[in-house]
Amino acid sequence: MGTSVQVTPLCGVYNENPLSYLVSIDGFNFLIDCGWNDLFDPSLLQPLSRVAPTIDAVLLSHPDTLHLGALPYAMKQFGLSAPVYSTEPVFRLGLLTMYDQYLSRKQVSEFELFTLDDIDSAFQNVTRLTYSQNYHLSGKGEGIVIAPHVAGHLLGGTVWKITKDGEDVIYAVDFNRRKEKHLNGTVLESFVRPAVLITDAYNALNNQPPKQQRERDRDFVDTISRTLEAGGNVLLPVDTTGRVLELLLVLEEHWAMKSLNYPIFFLTYVSSSTIDYVKSFLEWMSDAIAKSFETSRDNAFLLRHVTLLISKNELDKVPDGPKVVLASMASLEAGFSHDIFVEWAADVKNLVLFTERGQFGTLARMLQADPPPKAVKVMMSRRVPLVGEELIAHEEEQNRLKKEEALKASLIKEEESKASIVPDISSSDPMVIDTNNKHSSLDGLGQHGSGYRDILIDGFVPPSTSVAPMFPFYENASDWDDFGEVINPDDYVIKDEDMDQAAMHVGGDMDGKVDEASASLIVDTTPSKVISNELTVQVKSSLIYMDYEGRSDGRSVKSILAHVAPLKLVLVHGSAEATEHLKQHCLKHVCPHVYAPQIEETIDVTSDLCAYKVQLSEKLMSNVLFKKLGDYEIAWVDAEVGKTENEMLSLLPLSTPAPPHKSVVVGDLKLADFKQFLASKGVKVEFAGGALRCGEYVTLRKVGFASQKGGGSGTQQIIIEGPLCEDYYKIRDYLYSQFYLL
Repeated sequence: MGTSVQVTPLCGVYNENPLSYLVSIDGFNFLIDCGWNDLFDPSLLQPLSRVAPTIDAVLLSHPDTLHLGALPYAMKQFGLSAPVYSTEPVFRLGLLTMYDQYLSRKQVSEFELFTLDDIDSAFQNVTRLTYSQNYHLSGKGEGIVIAPHVAGHLLGGTVWKITKDGEDVIYAVDFNRRKEKHLNGTVLESFVRPAVLITDAYNALNNQPPKQQRERDRDFVDTISRTLEAGGNVLLPVDTTGRVLELLLVLEEHWAMKSLNYPIFFLTYVSSSTIDYVKSFLEWMSDAIAKSFETSRDNAFLLRHVTLLISKNELDKVPDGPKVVLASMASLEAGFSHDIFVEWAADVKNLVLFTERGQFGTLARMLQADPPPKAVKVMMSRRVPLVGEELIAHEEEQNRLKKEEALKASLIKEEESKASIVPDISSSDPMVIDTNNKHSSLDGLGQHGSGYRDILIDGFVPPSTSVAPMFPFYENASDWDDFGEVINPDDYVIKDEDMDQAAMHVGGDMDGKVDEASASLIVDTTPSKVISNELTVQVKSSLIYMDYEGRSDGRSVKSILAHVAPLKLVLVHGSAEATEHLKQHCLKHVCPHVYAPQIEETIDVTSDLCAYKVQLSEKLMSNVLFKKLGDYEIAWVDAEVGKTENEMLSLLPLSTPAPPHKSVVVGDLKLADFKQFLASKGVKVEFAGGALRCGEYVTLRKVGFASQKGGGSGTQQIIIEGPLCEDYYKIRDYLYSQFYLL
């Protein structure tokens, strides 16, 4: 049989809940994504809690809450301790996303699901990989290779490819086919016929109008401009580090082109840290951004029209007038966007512009209903300092706790000091310590202090040969070698917690590089409490949704799946209607094995093919002629299968002469590239009717299809048409030079 593969959804099937899936490959358990939502409902994580201790590795695909939000909680509460793998942007931006989530909630509630220390602990051991980097697992995962590939959608977003014994398992959710301002499109279409493809049905029913990116951007900025010109404010509820980057570039470009003076603010607890990191991630972005930086050193995220804010107080100090504010969170459940919405919703001139569908059950999703509600109830909370009797009671309680902790610490220290000075008792010791011998004459001396009491109660009973009792002396002998005293390196290692404390004192530059003001919030120990009250908000402002989610729509998803043509397809993350729709479509047009499992339902998608490992014998390889093809070397091999002394299959030279074989042409020719090549050789060449006309008499055309119905590889031929003349043979030679012949 082939490589054993089982898939078990833990969250996010037949609905739009967070993404979390258990994929077992030959007994090695991958947790792919570990998401939560902005409601932070622990009940969603119950399936994960049951399998967390068995996880061998965690793969993260995107740096937002839906894909990695539960990681700190799972590691703290569920015993998840497996190594984590992601790209560098997913690691850095995911860390900042979780910081922003924690700080947003800590300011309005007694949030205790996880702490900043839990976030740091969860992310400190992440192994970062670059795109297309093959990482070979060891130990239990020996023979498994993982590699991240471009997904689009979010910066660092990943399509995971897991390979074992030549079979590929592809995990591709939330991918984007389109090239955008700051991201390239996905490379999912470059994978053909994988053994298993796990993908989502989130956009299966969403078919976007066939607009060019330029038209979509124009509609977006025109909508904002009309509100500003009418004297209104524009609120864009956004994520912390994801799709907001595309929106910032669209606004920045339009403001520069039109020379607009309306202020734009990007408001999150980690906004400046986000942009600082993004400036250094240009190699992960679109080809246009990378090329611009290479040629002119122009960094696309040197924002000239956007002001970065990390506090609502900073926004309140801005002079009155039309403005654009991009604020987290996109769900409106918490964060600055929640408070700004409550303030601005009652003004008919204002606009709340949603650029992504709100998470199910959130305020944003409610406001996106058709028709939207005219009034909504919201909970307003804020943290205020304690004063008066509450402050006195709090300080008394803190003093009591400190005294208890100090007493416990002193007792522990006392016990440790006893243990450190009491040696092992042997019959040869000149002094026997009898802790059970309590002399009544010494009992009264205990009141002079615990130090004296320790010595006197643990008094010494001298042996008969001793003149008088003596305090024991134990020499702390050091180890020496040829170079002097042996040094213990651990004595000179700076502990991680010491480094964290030092970082806090110099402005909060922790692993996530928190802003100074945010760091001050972290270390703020002022006694405080949260006060809350429910408000009814009359929604009179405009509410508009414009799709900037950066996901492939239904048509693109179906086209890509038909091209990839997996042997087996697993559908996850999407409404029940969207999942069933895509399942029926794929059964007809993609492959006969399509699965849509329920939560905690394990499906076996083991390949029906048999795979064997064979050894290439030295005698065979010594006679093989290799030809270089790009980064690879290829050769035609004629051999017969035999066995080695260890009963392992081996390819051996033929015992009879090898039969002749037809020449094999290896390579892929694009007519556009060949056109440029011929032009460089002085041949007059042009496209005409889908064919390439070379000179006056010769025409080249491609026939056949790169992929047939169902996505299988098809035969593709290049036909040369024209009379047998000098130009014909010259063009044919040029054509052959573009291929490798075996």
